[in-house]
Amino acid sequence: MGRTYKTQAVVLRSLRFSEADRILHLYTRDRGRIGAIAKGIRKTKSRFGARLEPLSHVELMLHEGSGELQTVTGVALIASHHATRENGYRLAAGLIGSEAMLRLYGEPEANDRAFTALTRFLDLLDDTAPGAGRPELDPLALSFQLKLLWLSGYLPHVTACVECGADGLVGFSARAGGAVCRAHAAGSFGLSPEGLAGIEQLLSTPLQDAAAAGLGDRACREALAVVTSSYEEHGGFRLRTLSA
Repeated sequence: MGRTYKTQAVVLRSLRFSEADRILHLYTRDRGRIGAIAKGIRKTKSRFGARLEPLSHVELMLHEGSGELQTVTGVALIASHHATRENGYRLAAGLIGSEAMLRLYGEPEANDRAFTALTRFLDLLDDTAPGAGRPELDPLALSFQLKLLWLSGYLPHVTACVECGADGLVGFSARAGGAVCRAHAAGSFGLSPEGLAGIEQLLSTPLQDAAAAGLGDRACREALAVVTSSYEEHGGFRLRTLSA
């Protein structure tokens, strides 16, 4: 028999399936990460097609049957994030954020704070001025990923040596879970004072303040290194959107 229910969701990924359907990877407010099928979505006359593009924030009616995939039976658009999808820089940053969400939150378990962070990130990205550099170094994208690590229980500790509590930090060890002093630097990679200050600022301030943080290129590169090494150590994965 199954049941039908309503929930907000963000489309993290969309894959072609059969002649006219799509498989959707969704992060929902009430169920966490789920998979769903949108039947007939690729037909010209589909009612749902334009509303279920990647990064769209929607309210869905979903039918939960006996299979792994739920079925989309209704869609109401909350935010299309058209401005992000139509700009290459913003789109690249958005896809990095959506893949991070996909990999860190792979279970059908609700996390309202993570869902709120995701929708806030996408709202802010629509208004972000496209940079001239690499999207993976965008302060908003970095801030969002650092906050996801925090919400996942993998908060990088950068205020004192994670091994002994000393000052004088010189590196970061994902295995230890944070910054380290010279005495415990074996197996770590180097962090500059600028990088440490930038990472701490991105962790401690709201997402909307990330762009105004004034991080230099070196601080952004070191923040990215902290993010990627944390993914590899704690999640056992690398983001494809970061290696492209």
